[in-house]
Amino acid sequence: MKNNNKIPISVVISAFNEEKKIADCLKSVSWTDEIIVIDNSSTDLTSEIAKKHNAKVVNKNNNIMLNVNKNYGFTHARNQWILSLDADERVTPELKDEIISHFLTFNSQAVNGYWIPRKNIIFGKWIQNSIWWPDYQLRFFRKGKGKFAEKDVHEMLDIIGETQKLENPILHQNYESVSQFIYKMDKIYTENAAKNIIDSGRDLLWYDALKMPAADFLKTFFLQKGYKDGLHGLILSLLQAFYAEITFMKVWEKNGFREHNNENFLTEVIKQVYEISYEFRFWILTVMIENTQNTRLKLYYRVLRKNIDRKIKRK
Repeated sequence: MKNNNKIPISVVISAFNEEKKIADCLKSVSWTDEIIVIDNSSTDLTSEIAKKHNAKVVNKNNNIMLNVNKNYGFTHARNQWILSLDADERVTPELKDEIISHFLTFNSQAVNGYWIPRKNIIFGKWIQNSIWWPDYQLRFFRKGKGKFAEKDVHEMLDIIGETQKLENPILHQNYESVSQFIYKMDKIYTENAAKNIIDSGRDLLWYDALKMPAADFLKTFFLQKGYKDGLHGLILSLLQAFYAEITFMKVWEKNGFREHNNENFLTEVIKQVYEISYEFRFWILTVMIENTQNTRLKLYYRVLRKNIDRKIKRK
């Protein structure tokens, strides 16, 4: 390989005020022969730290739609293969070895992109269930064959052609505090989610204020087994429900705080709560069935769940 045996991969990192995290990210990819940092108008030492680690720094105005500047960074890459990272992510030694050992194979195969699992460290713990693991991210791709959509901050890369999966993960130093989680939820994620709902023409109804957060909690805590992460899983599921509630409220706000009230409003609310309670009971019984070894109890829970399911379908 050229350049002191470094691997001809272009790493593209989009960063804004990441002086505390950018150095570890850059060190984890020092084995590549090109690192490009798109500095999104940082006011701290992000740019200076990047330059000390031999990164090419490109200044760009900050954009709430993060993917715009990421795509801009890809146009500056000189190599055939690009690895897209965030400043709070690190390439693990195992992933580095996997990429290096298979690099010649990457060039010879008709594959244009690779999914990489991501280990999310949240509130000091590796979260191994729910939406947080394996959390595959499409980040390693052939230049000219991949681009982020610019409609949603959560969008994956769009790849032209075949994709495959790598085995070893990126390490993501994700949320370190509840305040950080709530800040990003408010300033970035719920703003974007509310805009997408409005742009789609979808009309939220008043009872979605109850149904949306309940559905998100049930999905993350029960269906995706967030409960296996203990208190961390419970808190993250509640925060996910809070995300859904804030999204609803922002759509409501953008629609002018549309009024809904009548003499039957309390009755309507109670009805919705009862219906949601059936959903909770269904999933409670589901996890009880999955976690009991007692055949009789399992059968009993199945009968109860079947009755609840009938009530849900009659709604």
